[in-house]
Amino acid sequence: MRAGMFLRLPGLVLPAESDPMIILETPRLLLRRLVPSDLDALFRLYSDPEIRQYFPEGTLSYADTQEELEWFLNGHPRHPELGLWATIHRATNQFIGRCGLLPWTIEGTHEVEVAYLLDKAYWGQGLGFEAAQAILEYGFEQLQLSRLICLVDHGNQASIAVARKLGMVLEKEGEDEKGPYLLFAKNKPVTGE
Repeated sequence: MRAGMFLRLPGLVLPAESDPMIILETPRLLLRRLVPSDLDALFRLYSDPEIRQYFPEGTLSYADTQEELEWFLNGHPRHPELGLWATIHRATNQFIGRCGLLPWTIEGTHEVEVAYLLDKAYWGQGLGFEAAQAILEYGFEQLQLSRLICLVDHGNQASIAVARKLGMVLEKEGEDEKGPYLLFAKNKPVTGE
């Protein structure tokens, strides 16, 4: 493949290997690896109580935000193909969130979560679903994952709607050291479905 060419899947554009920073693109979003200069924008999101209301740990300090950003600079340390990625609004080139794929062990089972968090100025525009759908397709098609999940707080109706729109089904209600959650899941479709 020549530099600058893109791999195309329905609703998803994957950059050629010539730009390892970019993970994927959608019509309105670009997801790329986090870089140190994302820290201030990420902290603005992580310090906002409304944006972080459904995260068990609540808002994060600047130092905690920096620690998380450094943890994910090159993907997840134990699974570099996974991690949280900067989410850029293509029309404005603004950092508007972080989305990605996170590995978890839940009740002894290895799972991969479709994760997303967007600036509240971009809520209600379908961008959460757009990001989540592209991440789901990326996980199934590029990474060949057989199953993906969403972990959602009981009160987060917007994320529950996104999970359902992705075709995920509520598999169980659980509780861990961080509190209660809903686990939505979807298996990779069998070819030909």
